[in-house]
Amino acid sequence: MTWTQTTIKVAASWLAGIMLVAAAAIVTIVVVNSGPAGAQEPVRAYLSALKDGDGGKALGLVRAQVPAGNPSLLNGAGLKASVEKFEDLTVGSPERQSDGRMSVPVTYSLEGVQNSTRFLVEPAGHEWLFFTRWQLVPASLPTVTVNVVNSNLATVNGVTVNTPKGHGQFPVFFPGTYEASYSSPYFAAPAQRVSVSGPSSSQTVNLSTEATKSLADAVSTQVHKYLDDCAAEANHEQRLQPDCPFYHAGLERVTPGSIRWSIVEYPKVEIQPYNGRWVVTPLGGKAKLNAKAVDLFTGVDGPLDQVHPFSFTVTLSFTADKVTVTPVVDY
Repeated sequence: MTWTQTTIKVAASWLAGIMLVAAAAIVTIVVVNSGPAGAQEPVRAYLSALKDGDGGKALGLVRAQVPAGNPSLLNGAGLKASVEKFEDLTVGSPERQSDGRMSVPVTYSLEGVQNSTRFLVEPAGHEWLFFTRWQLVPASLPTVTVNVVNSNLATVNGVTVNTPKGHGQFPVFFPGTYEASYSSPYFAAPAQRVSVSGPSSSQTVNLSTEATKSLADAVSTQVHKYLDDCAAEANHEQRLQPDCPFYHAGLERVTPGSIRWSIVEYPKVEIQPYNGRWVVTPLGGKAKLNAKAVDLFTGVDGPLDQVHPFSFTVTLSFTADKVTVTPVVDY
């Protein structure tokens, strides 16, 4: 086969064209990858790890320092819940910084309120000679502190966490929302929520634990029983001054066998936190004495009907599923 001059020129033209196209493609790849599109990738990967609850992957991408504290919210359900309420999550166009880094904005809304977080990314070498690899600039993770009255436990983002002596500090990823609450048969605290939008910040949740109606009812039941039993024993023993919060002292001679005590007003139970424990405020009620008596001044025999206010205190002790009430009476 003989190559003519024309054929050679055509082949050379084709080869030159192919080389130009290849060069243009390489230049385009380099420009695009070293620009906004490439800089978004580590941010997208990090946000995806948060959505998946993959704390190990997220930490590897963000390369952050982890503050001291309870790591319960850095992985799994607690992490996944931190971003699941975000809406309109958008990774914006990166902005080049003077030091060669890129600032990547992320916008999102939470219950209609707009929020934003910025991530710094930097070049981390190349792949396949001309692909720029980007990575997040290291920072310190934020923290969420949970304070809960009289409890060593709380719930954050659906995860039960320890709060020794009512206090717990938790390193968390950003951006995210963290909702804390406490609930048990006898005590509960309404949910409180905080949001973190950037690194090296801190938020605090204060949970005001209160006694539940179930606890107040359980204590009231035991208080009622104590008073009823006390009145019944006083009637059985025919005592005007029984070992009870109530008693009668008067200038009359009571007919034996006629004494009858009854509770006409039971105490209202109020339970409050005090000095790291739960206390019942002083209890007050009224007891009625019915009897037959002879007035020592007049000698008149007649009914004795008197209502006596009384007061006393109680202490509470708790097991896992039971409260015990112990009366404290000054005679």
